[in-house]
Amino acid sequence: MTTADAATKLAGHGVAVLLPRQWEGRIYQRAVPAAPAASPATVSHAAAAGPAYPHPTGWPGERTHSVMHLANFALPASRGDYGTGAVERMGAAHIFIALLEFGSDCLGTALYEPRGLPRVSAGQFNPNGMQRRVAGQAGFQHFFTERNRPFCLYVVLGSHRQAVPLTKQVNAVLDQIEVSP
Repeated sequence: MTTADAATKLAGHGVAVLLPRQWEGRIYQRAVPAAPAASPATVSHAAAAGPAYPHPTGWPGERTHSVMHLANFALPASRGDYGTGAVERMGAAHIFIALLEFGSDCLGTALYEPRGLPRVSAGQFNPNGMQRRVAGQAGFQHFFTERNRPFCLYVVLGSHRQAVPLTKQVNAVLDQIEVSP
């Protein structure tokens, strides 16, 4: 969904956001890939290699959860859950936000103990906070529980030097996110 002139509500999989003008967003849940057909050579290789075969979009039989991507630039059609394929296209004034849900087995663990969708400060962003370092950019990652659902918030700023004004925009968007139980 793209917004150009007015704020637009984007909702799906129990999460929603009112997108500001000029922001774009997607909410999705990856399909679970089917297990590949096993040939005798594949079976013997699998036994030596360990667990199931990876699939480009996940692992056969995995349980998938909601993913929300928000950006103040055009999101490419193909991108990873943490923005691979999108963050490499960011300019200095760009922001990428990913809200990723995890399984209920994470509830009650120390990592997900913080309650509520956080707000961010410029000092929390760090070039080393990126999934993969990209020159000039800074990232922030936080695990938390909201409405009894475990999440990870991952935010990338196009410029670490512009963290103060970009963080204000991030918090304005975070204020518009809703999570259903």
